[in-house]
Amino acid sequence: MRGLRASSLLLCGVVLIQLLAAQIDAQRPKSPWPTLTGDPPLVIARGGFSGLFPDSSFDAYNFAMLTSVSDVVLWCDVQLTKDALGICFPDLTMSNASSIEVVYPTRQKSYPVNGVPTSGWFTIDFSLKDLNAVNLIRGILSRSEKFDGNLNRIMTVQSVATQMKPSFFWLNVQHDAFYAQQNLSMSSFLVAASKTVPIDFISSPEVNFFRKIAGRFGRNGPSLVFRFLGQEEFEPTTNRTYGSILSNLTFVKTFASGILVPKSYILPLDDQQYLLPHTSLVQDAHKAGLEVFVSGFANDIDIAHDYSFDPVSEYLSFVDNGNFSVDGVLSDFPISASASLDCFSHIGRNATKQVDFLVISKNGASGDYPGCTDLAYEKAIKDGADVIDCSVQMSSDGTPICLSSIDLGNSTTVTQTAFRNRSTTVPELGSLGGIYTFSLTWPEIQTLTPAISNPYRVTSLFRNPKQKNAGKLLSLSDFLNLAKNSTSLSGVLISVENAAYLRENQGLDVVKAVLDTLTQTGYSNKTATKVMIQSTNSSVLVDFKKQSQYETVYKVEENIRDILDSAIEDIKKFADAVVIQKSSVFPLAQSFITTQTNVVEKLQKSQLPVYVELFQNEFLSQPYDFFADATVEINSYITGVGINGTITEFPFTAARYKRNLCLGRKETIPYMAPAQPGALLTLVSPTSLPPAEAPNPVFTDADVTEPPLPPVTAKAPTSSPGTPSTNAEAPSGQTRITLSVLLPVFAMVLASLLLL
Repeated sequence: MRGLRASSLLLCGVVLIQLLAAQIDAQRPKSPWPTLTGDPPLVIARGGFSGLFPDSSFDAYNFAMLTSVSDVVLWCDVQLTKDALGICFPDLTMSNASSIEVVYPTRQKSYPVNGVPTSGWFTIDFSLKDLNAVNLIRGILSRSEKFDGNLNRIMTVQSVATQMKPSFFWLNVQHDAFYAQQNLSMSSFLVAASKTVPIDFISSPEVNFFRKIAGRFGRNGPSLVFRFLGQEEFEPTTNRTYGSILSNLTFVKTFASGILVPKSYILPLDDQQYLLPHTSLVQDAHKAGLEVFVSGFANDIDIAHDYSFDPVSEYLSFVDNGNFSVDGVLSDFPISASASLDCFSHIGRNATKQVDFLVISKNGASGDYPGCTDLAYEKAIKDGADVIDCSVQMSSDGTPICLSSIDLGNSTTVTQTAFRNRSTTVPELGSLGGIYTFSLTWPEIQTLTPAISNPYRVTSLFRNPKQKNAGKLLSLSDFLNLAKNSTSLSGVLISVENAAYLRENQGLDVVKAVLDTLTQTGYSNKTATKVMIQSTNSSVLVDFKKQSQYETVYKVEENIRDILDSAIEDIKKFADAVVIQKSSVFPLAQSFITTQTNVVEKLQKSQLPVYVELFQNEFLSQPYDFFADATVEINSYITGVGINGTITEFPFTAARYKRNLCLGRKETIPYMAPAQPGALLTLVSPTSLPPAEAPNPVFTDADVTEPPLPPVTAKAPTSSPGTPSTNAEAPSGQTRITLSVLLPVFAMVLASLLLL
């Protein structure tokens, strides 16, 4: 009986403990991070800030510490020297990322690496003293060479740990088997090093390496991470592919506490570089008790088209997707990883705006769809644009339409159609021939196929290939009706150019056409949707001011370094806001910011809002100071300079910035600090500084003043431009035959008239 009572008391106690534990768990705030531990994912700086500075250099490690989250992990690829010392260097051979070839031109050797004969300058052939004469340089040739002359010496594992004092230190051992073949023990070096410097993570792609170090670091030793290479590559110990090992995570758990995988293991791509559905790897690994770290993040590579060239979107897809979160990201640009995790994770589209400025589209979301199409405008609205824009062109029948250029060849496939014979040369519009909108009727233009803009085609950066010809072209009336049906837009911007030429030479009054269309579509002067009229011509804006009360925006196309007060006073007579170019804010020298002008400050002091163009997501569009990240660029213009709006081909990136959680904090966030003009240049050695460039001009009164728009001149009668089914489709040879017949006839008629 006494035993039964004791058992009952024990059972009650267990139940009570469980109930209390459940109550305590319920009271704890639930972690927003579905990582294995519930902690935020780690930011791992591969070789430091290796996207900008030489990999594993002092500059790279130091800059990573200065611009990343406080607990950033410094990554070191450990190599062994001839005297068995560990250095941080990205590869076994040294010619690709150091000056070794110049210092020791005759010391190249050949060794088998994983069974493959490999030639080069191997670390094992040089003592640490030998390497003191060698400097680190960029290992990826597409990156800036300006930091190669900074005399960054090769650092030892101990020097990185003691000089940088990172919160976490990660050592990657890529080629343990190779060193063992050369009678050098990586495991012995690591065990000895762990007694003098803290080592938090050790990774390797070789199973046998983990067997050798098992139990040698004690209970509080580093976390061991198995690194997966390509799925079809063979792991040397098991002679199995990494893909096959992936199916047996319980085996991996016997020697490691985490795995490091390429991005494609989790979010694979199809052959056109679009995302496929995510795999179950993260969930499977977490169930097996393994942390999951992901490699391959860099801002200056071509990523999946789904991300629209935006590195923040890519990071968020791995850590904030509603299904899972990886436990850490290995990045060449830790500033972007830090901002993604701390500033942009777990915010919804309806989150509170932390900063207010206008997001103005450029031909809609033209970075994702052909510009000025219904799809481009619809995506711009969906992505959070405040204002969508229409660059007005005129068709031959007087219909105002939305198109990025007056030359149809710049935004459609017109040159592949029968209308290619409508090409003409118009000196006022350009030295080269074009197929202009005023050469086709609106019904003819509607038959054309739109074409997406690819400003970086020569570098093989292509925008959304699957949708490169998607959408339909819109008239100004279509555009205004689309905008009016939106509940989120605050305004529309209508751009008017070439008005004088169209009046004088084509008999087309674009100003009247715009005003009439605005009235016809219900946009009165006091409509709830703000109407902004933009032009580079003061005469156009003066004309609009005389006939309406719409807001007018003066665009300064030139890159300028200053603007005279008298020019500002002239602008204020006809404009309510000003658009300037990015280089008029931050002048550049070989893609480095040199200084900041006071143009924005002067215009704003005169009560003129300033909008800046053109913002793009492609890393090639940004100076080095913005670290190949469109969000860093936007931050520098909004928080740093204080502009009133961005004109962008990728509205989503700018709109997301408004909900940036880091902007609401009182403390300074290093990865959200605006770029300091000229600061990055101070880190370039004097011998590598870019040459001084001619300064941009000062904007004066003379640049503003223009004669009034000319009156509309009736166009001289001409032969019908034809239709695709008539002379537009006539083969070029047939046209020449017709002319060759007509010319002699005309000569004969003329001769007979002269004889009369």
